[in-house]
Amino acid sequence: MKKLLFTIALITVAFTTNAQTMEELKAEQAAKKDSIVAIQGRVNALQAQIDALPGWRVGAFGTIGGSISNFNNWYAQGTPNNSSGSIGVSFNGYANLIQEKYFWRNALTANLNWIKLDDKDTDLDDDDFNPTTDVFNLSSLYGRNITNKLAASALLEYRTTLLNNFNDPGYLDVGVGFTWTPVDNLIVVVHPLNYNFVFADNDAIFDSSLGAKIVADYTRQIGAVSFKSNLSMFQSYKSSDLSNWTWTNSFGYTLWKMIGVGFDFGLRSNKQEALNYALGNFDPLSGDDEPSFGNVDNDLQTYWTLGLSYKF
Repeated sequence: MKKLLFTIALITVAFTTNAQTMEELKAEQAAKKDSIVAIQGRVNALQAQIDALPGWRVGAFGTIGGSISNFNNWYAQGTPNNSSGSIGVSFNGYANLIQEKYFWRNALTANLNWIKLDDKDTDLDDDDFNPTTDVFNLSSLYGRNITNKLAASALLEYRTTLLNNFNDPGYLDVGVGFTWTPVDNLIVVVHPLNYNFVFADNDAIFDSSLGAKIVADYTRQIGAVSFKSNLSMFQSYKSSDLSNWTWTNSFGYTLWKMIGVGFDFGLRSNKQEALNYALGNFDPLSGDDEPSFGNVDNDLQTYWTLGLSYKF
């Protein structure tokens, strides 16, 4: 009986000691976590002071996505012997000069994608990588501060494709108005006086005009997450058929060092481009009405890219 009681006592002491040790370790861990939070708060405060200093802010991040495949005698599909692949690259970069009385913000966005399908059973197909997604946007915004939140500004923005039909069409917006910065990292541009130059071989469809330009851009990095959202709208005073808008979004999450996962998607509405595409695919012998601004389907244009990202 004495041995049994002694054993029970030892077990009780062991459990009690272990429980005390665990509680002590948890208490010590909580104290260190509080210290980490306090230190991070001081670091963030110092970073905010650094960001508020005049000077250049330069940054960039991008996404690379790709896949390859090879099939031999895979009879369940229409092309049993083929090799295919896709490559997608997106880039978002900025160089902003912030001074007490003025600012100069510059941004470059590009999203390019190639794809190929090589049918091994024929020599008549195209086995090269062909472009599928083709987006290029370059902008420069200069402003003179009126208040801390409002500035008189001038904007130059150029949009086109690089891989196919370079500058056909191409769009160059030049305008003046005001820029509002309600919160950090958010830029809202309202330019009631803006001329939209359109460069294209088919001047019967694409036309330049005077109108209003609205741009909203939000670019930020929070820890391992980088993201950019940009909405660019042009409202023509001449005709709504000449109006257009583009909304692009890029996200990057750093997993290890500078490498992570990236996701890009974009939306666009442009009736001139929709009509140009419809006329290019119109068959006069089909019996259908010839496409025009009055009957063309201005479907929403979309794209997305998912892959590895790299933060510069």
